[in-house]
Amino acid sequence: MSNNSKIIGKVSATEKNPSTIDYFYFWMDSNNDDLSPFDVIMVENPNNSVTYAIVEEINHVTDSSSHFTSYISSEFGSLANVESEQAGNTNRLSFSYVKAKVVHNTKNTYTPVLHDRPVCLCTPKGIREALGLDDVKNPLTCGYMEMYGNKVKVDINDKFLIGPDGAHLNVSGISGLACKTSYTMFLLNALQQKYRKAWEESEDEDNKSQKITYLVFNVKGRDLLTLDIPNEKLDETQKRIYREELGLEPEPFKQVYYYYPHGKNASRNYTQSNADKDDMDRQFIEKNACRYFYNFESSRDKLQYLFANEPDPTGTIDSIISYLMDYGHPFGPSVTTWEEFFKALNSVTIPGSTTLQGTNIQLASWKKFARIMRKFQSEDLFVDKGHEITDRSDLASDLFDNMNPNDVKVIDIAQLDPFMQGFVFGDVIQQVVERMSAKDKNTPDKIVIFVDELNKYASTDVPKSSPILRHLLDVAERGRALGIILFSVEQFRSAIHERVKGNCANSAYGRTNFVEVTKPDYQFFGNIYKNMMTRLAPGDYIISNPALRSLVSIKFPYPTFKSNN
Repeated sequence: MSNNSKIIGKVSATEKNPSTIDYFYFWMDSNNDDLSPFDVIMVENPNNSVTYAIVEEINHVTDSSSHFTSYISSEFGSLANVESEQAGNTNRLSFSYVKAKVVHNTKNTYTPVLHDRPVCLCTPKGIREALGLDDVKNPLTCGYMEMYGNKVKVDINDKFLIGPDGAHLNVSGISGLACKTSYTMFLLNALQQKYRKAWEESEDEDNKSQKITYLVFNVKGRDLLTLDIPNEKLDETQKRIYREELGLEPEPFKQVYYYYPHGKNASRNYTQSNADKDDMDRQFIEKNACRYFYNFESSRDKLQYLFANEPDPTGTIDSIISYLMDYGHPFGPSVTTWEEFFKALNSVTIPGSTTLQGTNIQLASWKKFARIMRKFQSEDLFVDKGHEITDRSDLASDLFDNMNPNDVKVIDIAQLDPFMQGFVFGDVIQQVVERMSAKDKNTPDKIVIFVDELNKYASTDVPKSSPILRHLLDVAERGRALGIILFSVEQFRSAIHERVKGNCANSAYGRTNFVEVTKPDYQFFGNIYKNMMTRLAPGDYIISNPALRSLVSIKFPYPTFKSNN
């Protein structure tokens, strides 16, 4: 071969399995153990072009017509000489053959490869050319491939990730083994490093790089509450992978600011959080953290988010919330505190009350609304005054009022009741959509939002009337134009609303289970790939990006920020 690549076999075109413009088969030496699914191989054609293909299936066969024949040929099942090379009474002819999917031809002449043409392994350069990695525009590192002893960096065109050509990322995989959050943080770190460097190196103030801000919701654990602390467990091998293989610095996130939910527990800095107390103390001392709470005045028009997952087929809850927002009696402008609100609510639900005379909302509906609201009456987040003067009473507004290019804003909601988590998430998403729809000079060009457990807000089980689902559909469908990019994570992709995942131009698949891969979302994967998905190791992903010529199996190194696990 022209590039001195290792020859591993020859093309085999048969009557039943001919070579086509999409697939071909080849036999290889049965002792060859260099090849695995997703590996790239190459065939030189008579017209001096090269056809690259991805390994899909590897099979091994013998000349035995049945397993019974194989049993007989081994002295009727004798195991006496099983360790000997001559264990069988009859030596069987055997070989391995491979099914390969064509991904690229160097002259764009997609004619079937010919029988008996040599098949070779690729050099790293050939691998990059095959997958379209040799000339990626706007490159962003998304991991690396390990292919027969070589590490090959995988870049994607970030214009297909954060717009304008494409947008949104969906990451799926089972809990614990898929490392979904870690991989998403790896991509966000790569994005911040790239655009922060471009911003700092730009000398022309009028032509600065894009202003990108990152909103990260911490919904479980505490790992996302230490994004700015270096990972001391990162060894030299891992650091070398970052620097030499990926072209990244093994550094944690920069410009990180933390928002903790207000609480009454002094031992935890008056917050409801899983955060380590020492880490939190440092963040408050360095003025990189604050507490947020919701007084009644800032919450009156947001109560709908408490009922996002509450079925409301007749629209009565929605009517009540509209009544409150319109300052209907007895919830007029004079009601400015939570205490006054619950007092007015109690007056409405007293049997025989005439408070709501003239309204079309039934007393039973008000009682249902009151029953749900009273669950939150003692919530530490619903207070009219914070613990400190620096506490924020309007989280969403504060996010934008103090937003700088390349900022990472971490919003901790892990310790909140699920309804309260939805309340905070819905509030922020609404504010993001409104602010980015009416851009001004203080609004960033793009906001990347990371949300874990997407199934809570955009699954097929969420009521269609959910305001949070409505916002997420808006982000999925209009976000690319508005500059709102969604990085979402869930265990089971098949459970997510079709319009959300259908608008994600990029997908990453971690380890999943056998039931999940039988769902329609995985029908375009071959059986071998589906089976591989159930065996992927932590840190292994199969990614799909519009700029790549094929699905690619990648790895990513350990996180650069402190892990509390």
